[in-house]
Amino acid sequence: MSGTRRVQRSFGYRFLEPAALARVKNLSIVARGVVEGFISGLHASPYKGFSVEFADHREYAPGDNPRHLDWRTLARTDRLYIRQYEEETNLRAQILLDGSGSMNYRYDDAPSKFQYGAYLSAILAYLMTRQQDAVGLTVFDSTLRLDMPARSSARHLGEVLRQLEQLAESRDHGANRRGSTTQIAETLHQLADRYTRRRLIILISDLYDEPESVLRAFHHFRHRHHELMVFHVFDKTELEFPFRETMQFEDLETGERLQVDPAYVRGEYRKQLEAFVAFFRKGCADVGAEYVMTDTSVPYDFMLSRHLALRMRL
Repeated sequence: MSGTRRVQRSFGYRFLEPAALARVKNLSIVARGVVEGFISGLHASPYKGFSVEFADHREYAPGDNPRHLDWRTLARTDRLYIRQYEEETNLRAQILLDGSGSMNYRYDDAPSKFQYGAYLSAILAYLMTRQQDAVGLTVFDSTLRLDMPARSSARHLGEVLRQLEQLAESRDHGANRRGSTTQIAETLHQLADRYTRRRLIILISDLYDEPESVLRAFHHFRHRHHELMVFHVFDKTELEFPFRETMQFEDLETGERLQVDPAYVRGEYRKQLEAFVAFFRKGCADVGAEYVMTDTSVPYDFMLSRHLALRMRL
C-alpha cells in the first residue's frame, strides 16, 4: 500500500538471501536492558511521547495511543496506521563490522570473514527493521569506511544494503587482498564516546588487536550503558590449522611474509589461539556482553537462528 511502511521484499540484494530469512523469520532481537525509545512493543522504554519529524507509517498495535492515528489514511484505506517519526523506536542498534585487512582472509571456497560478516549484518538489519527498531551500520578499519546512523524505515534498510554491497564490491575488485591495519580498540573508544543515547552495539570482528585494549573498549561501552553483542568470526583453518607442508604465510595487513613448517608451530599456535578465545569469552562475561564465536564454515543463518532461539528462551 502506498505510504505504508514495508520491509523490502524483492530479494535483489547480494547479502540478503531468501533461504536465510526463512530460517530466522520467527525470531526476534530483544534488548535485555532498558533502551531509549517511544514505541510500545518488544522493548521497555522510560520515555513517553513522539518526536516532531515525520518519517513513515506503521500498522496500529494494541496499546498504541489513538492520538497518533493517521485519520486520513484510515478514511482512504479503512485500516489503522500510526504516524511514525524519525526518533520513534523501541531499540536503537548499531552494527559495527570490522573491515580491516585480516577480515579478507579465506581458504578454498569459504567466504572471507568480511563477506560472512556482511551477510550477518544484512540479516540482522532486516530483522530489526521488521520488528520496527532502528538500526545503523558502521564499517571500520583504521578509520570509518561506512557510517550510517540508526533509523527504522524500510527505505533506510534498502540504503544500508546498497551501501554494504558497494563497499564489498570495491573490496572484491581491489588491486590486492591486503587492507588497512587493525585499530579496533581505538575505533571502539571513539564510537563509545560518540553514542550519547543508549543502544545495542553489535560487533562483528576477528578481534585481531591487542586483547586487553579491546576489552577496555568493551568496558567503555558498558560504562556508557550500552548493551554489547560480540560475534567473534574466524576462518575454519584459523581454528584447526590443518596445514601439513612447509608454506609461506602473509600478513594481510602489513604484507609481511614468513616461511613456516606447520608441524613445528601447530601445538603452540593452537595453545595461543585457545587462550585468545578464552580471554574474550571470559572478558565478555565479566563485562556483561554477549559473546558468540563462529567460523565461516558454519552457515551464518544457522548460527544466528540457533543463538537467537537460545537467547529468547533465556
